[in-house]
Amino acid sequence: MTPDEASAAAAELRDIVQVVRENLLWQAASGVVGVPRARNVRRLGAVDQAQEAGAAARRAPVLEPAEAPEERPLELGRARQEPAAPAHEPAAREVTAVVRVAPGKRLALLAELAEEVKGCTKCALHAGRTQTVFSRGNPSAELMIVGEGPGAEEDAQGEPFVGPAGQLLDRMVGAMGYERDEVYIANIVKCRPPNNRTPQVEEMAACLPYLHKQIEIVSPRVMLAMGNTAVRGLLGVSEGIMRLRGKWKLYKGRIPVMPTYHPAYLLRAEGTKRDAKREAWDDLKAVMGALGRSAPTKKG
Repeated sequence: MTPDEASAAAAELRDIVQVVRENLLWQAASGVVGVPRARNVRRLGAVDQAQEAGAAARRAPVLEPAEAPEERPLELGRARQEPAAPAHEPAAREVTAVVRVAPGKRLALLAELAEEVKGCTKCALHAGRTQTVFSRGNPSAELMIVGEGPGAEEDAQGEPFVGPAGQLLDRMVGAMGYERDEVYIANIVKCRPPNNRTPQVEEMAACLPYLHKQIEIVSPRVMLAMGNTAVRGLLGVSEGIMRLRGKWKLYKGRIPVMPTYHPAYLLRAEGTKRDAKREAWDDLKAVMGALGRSAPTKKG
């Protein structure tokens, strides 16, 4: 093997290890313990093992439901039996029964969780925050929107999506026929990363259990994942938003998720050849269709 080939192989191995590491951290944050191991599998070298593990990580759960499931209200404490997993779903995955939280209790449970988040020191982000940024919107919303993390204005005000990107998001929500706070909005991480950088894997893993609890309490019918970080945090996939947007996925085998562009990207893309806003609008229309809604007619 030449030095160039050895260098390329080492770089590929590092990439594979990083993919495996991110996938395992996501699984740990989602409550998965251990890695399943098939019986009677031939013994592999270290490089082959890493390559196979990397391929498995890239095949992380990415299901595509044809439409949003019908929502049936249930009493607190009774589990809704979800439909059987589609035939194309890997046998190792299980569709989790949902315990519905009574609407009257959701606000109190979210307030209690927000207080817990205020005192969180699980990762280094807490050292630079002004305050935590938990959520905004309706705790009984049928639509939940997940973003990346707070920026400077969100850190100052303690509310997600209040800067220029937030103003665009409000217009997008309005175009779908919702009032600003009729949907529920949260982020992957609750503290601002320095200089608004992308949250690191360890920071996401530390904060994701809070988001999982928010989703459990709100029990949205559909979720919008805005941007790469939101998609990776919710689904544990490594593909970029350019490839994933517009394609239905499932969160924990039960809640339809539509990946789309982050409003900040839409602002940056203005004036370029890519018609990102039109693509995002197509994604929003798909969500409206899944929820049985139609685009509001323009006045005048």
